[in-house]
Amino acid sequence: MTLHTLPDAMPGAPAAPEKTLNPQEMDRSEHAAAKAFRRILPFIFICYVISYLDRTNVSFAALGMNADLGITAEQFGFGAGMFFIGYFLFEIPSNLIMQKTGARIWIARIMISWGLISMATAFVTGPTSFAVARFCLGMAEAGFTPGIYLFFTYWFPGTWRAKITAAFLVGIPVANIIGAPISGAIMQITSHEYIRNWQWLLLIEGVPAVLLGIACLFFLDDKPAKAKWLTDDEKSLLQRRLDEEQQRIAAKHGATMRHAMRNPLLWLLALINFCGIVGSIGVGLWMPQIIKQMGVSHTATGFLTALPYVCGALSMLFWARRANHSPHRIRWISGALVIAAIALSCSAVVSEPVLKMLALCITVSGILAFQASFWALPSGFLTGNAAAAGLAVIVSVGNLGGFFGPSLIGYVKQMSGGFMWALLAVSVILLFGALAVSQVRDPYKNAA
Repeated sequence: MTLHTLPDAMPGAPAAPEKTLNPQEMDRSEHAAAKAFRRILPFIFICYVISYLDRTNVSFAALGMNADLGITAEQFGFGAGMFFIGYFLFEIPSNLIMQKTGARIWIARIMISWGLISMATAFVTGPTSFAVARFCLGMAEAGFTPGIYLFFTYWFPGTWRAKITAAFLVGIPVANIIGAPISGAIMQITSHEYIRNWQWLLLIEGVPAVLLGIACLFFLDDKPAKAKWLTDDEKSLLQRRLDEEQQRIAAKHGATMRHAMRNPLLWLLALINFCGIVGSIGVGLWMPQIIKQMGVSHTATGFLTALPYVCGALSMLFWARRANHSPHRIRWISGALVIAAIALSCSAVVSEPVLKMLALCITVSGILAFQASFWALPSGFLTGNAAAAGLAVIVSVGNLGGFFGPSLIGYVKQMSGGFMWALLAVSVILLFGALAVSQVRDPYKNAA
């Protein structure tokens, strides 16, 4: 049975407005959106690359840190996953604050604080301080990803959402493509007597977040009306189009936090995101150690870790485009998780290095294809306060998978002595996510 959204007419919701933009005005609003895309996306993309790098570079730091500090596999999985507990607890408040303060100031605050805490992680002394540092990093970064999704609703009409979301999420593979070889190379450096190579890694890679956070204050604009680089006509038409679209969504689904929390689709999407992130973060954080078991150097581990993300960057753009233009969008989203689950199972049972790498490439490609096509769904039924709270719920509940995934892999690895059963367990969770996706009704179908 397919799960529908709430009834088309929400009690107490505003009536849907008539469309007022004529074809010429629509064309000019499209030009304004394209102009915004070219200016905003590159900067936000770089910020996301750095955010993902700062949350996952600990996977490379572990190659030296775990031995230096006596951290076991189970302790590393737990500590690394504590990032997502902090993220979970502070994500909804962060998004609601951003709606009050504006994206420019709040995103700058997020980036500066997480950069400083990421650098401070270099001075942990054992499993307890490591877990505390990761929790604090999650608190600092909480709200960044859902905040960006909310920011997109202030700037881009629904027809642009899938495109800009997919382009934004390419930051995940790019962070690994760029960061993995750099991290591997830093880890290859001979340690100083007082500063180990993994400490250099965390210190160096935390600096860009602080610098970009400062740049946010000068580069971002909260909404079209405040953008000096748009003409008055472009500001007016783009804002009118966005306002009309958001009023139609509010009339159909409601615009308050209460409406969002009562919608069963919201919680189903949060569950699906949880399953996807169990695979994404679970595999991502452990991949350098999986590859290192092949007997390669730190530098080679960096380049080999980047390879699946090169494949993923290509697949996610292709998949998102096909899903967005298909009348069966849900099948594409579900199918991506099925492919990832099957490939991950294969990587668990094969021992030949080339076949294992091929399976890991397909696994990452499937997970990233899922993420690129999945994130177009929430903005099809969320707007206003419902969007601020709803997007934060989907991301924060989903990000509990970032705690569960690494912890599960670390625990099962320690109990079984290898990665096979751990990766098979994650495969089952990905298949469950695919089944949950099949219960969703596409909110863009028959949109008003």
